[in-house]
Amino acid sequence: MNEQIHIMYSEQEVDARIAELGRQISEDFKGEEILAVGILRGGAFFCTELTKRITVPVILDFIEASSYGSGTQSSGTVRITKDLIEDIEGKNVIVVEDIIDSGRTLNLLLENLKQRKPKSLKLCTLLDKPDRRVVEVPVDYNGFQIPDQFVVGYGMDYAQRYRNLPYIGVVEME
Repeated sequence: MNEQIHIMYSEQEVDARIAELGRQISEDFKGEEILAVGILRGGAFFCTELTKRITVPVILDFIEASSYGSGTQSSGTVRITKDLIEDIEGKNVIVVEDIIDSGRTLNLLLENLKQRKPKSLKLCTLLDKPDRRVVEVPVDYNGFQIPDQFVVGYGMDYAQRYRNLPYIGVVEME
């Protein structure tokens, strides 16, 4: 089976929206420092592009988590597979994710981060699929709300491919 990729949001549309998010975050945290926590692997592309557009001081770190283990259903507990280097206690933390789908893993990860006592904890996502939500998560900064379609590009993958596309595309199987 072959797949075709059709553009949902062009590189220019994604770039413009990320710039808007950067301005909004910069305004919201004017005079303060933030710690941006990118969620690996998919969130790395969005996180680096977003932080380049934030004008307040930014510390950058990454975390990788899973709640699936070897199965396809969430285990209900989050397993940190790559933890933060930075201590987040007392800091303004913005978790940066590529896409929010069911919300299961992200909800558990946010709970884990709250226990580390940040000054504030916000969530920024490039894409949000509310139709797939099983667990509600508070989205503070949202790039695009999308329908329930399988998307790739800008860090999102299909079988580890297409992460490097500079646009967001919909995968259609032929």
